Amino acid sequence: TNCITVILLTFQTNILTELKNWKLNLIQHHKLQMRQEKEKHAAHVKQLQNEMENLKELLHTYEISIGRKDEVVITNLTQALEKQKERVELMRKFTLWRIQHVKTKQEEYANSIADRHFRTALMKKVWAAWRSASEVKWKDKVARACQLRAEDVCVQLTNDYEAKIAELTATLEQTKAEILRLHSERDQYEDTMKKAFMRGVCALNLEAMTMFQSK
Repeated sequence: TNCITVILLTFQTNILTELKNWKLNLIQHHKLQMRQEKEKHAAHVKQLQNEMENLKELLHTYEISIGRKDEVVITNLTQALEKQKERVELMRKFTLWRIQHVKTKQEEYANSIADRHFRTALMKKVWAAWRSASEVKWKDKVARACQLRAEDVCVQLTNDYEAKIAELTATLEQTKAEILRLHSERDQYEDTMKKAFMRGVCALNLEAMTMFQSK
């Protein structure tokens, strides 16, 4: 009887030792898997952070490019308007000089043959006045057209840049949502592993108790 008791105690001790070793191996394996998953998750999060930084740098680059393009467009339009003003001013001066020249010639003709050329000189004055008024209207039309064109270009550029910023913002929001989803999946995975581990421990305990009871 004592020999059987010793054998049973030895067998029980061996079983408990085996179960303990199995449990330790299972815990170490679980810790290893958890560490590997954490390392993978950390690497993925770092990659996402790098992508976010790259997107931020790209957005900053686009903002700088937009500012530079706006400055270039405004500078070009300003230079074009200045050149147009210079041309109009030269034409106005030339017209004034020509009118003055015509008036001088008209005065010379008037001194010599005033009665003969009175009607012709009057028609020339009317024609000069009409031409001056037409050139003034043409100058106003050109300035108005340039202004409308500049406004259309600025509105188009603003719409394009706003659309691009909205696209980049949407991409950034999608990246944030993906990060949140990964965090949620990690939490669910850890919870599932904990529950599986607890079920395994409970199953081992029940099996050990069944073995002891059968013995």
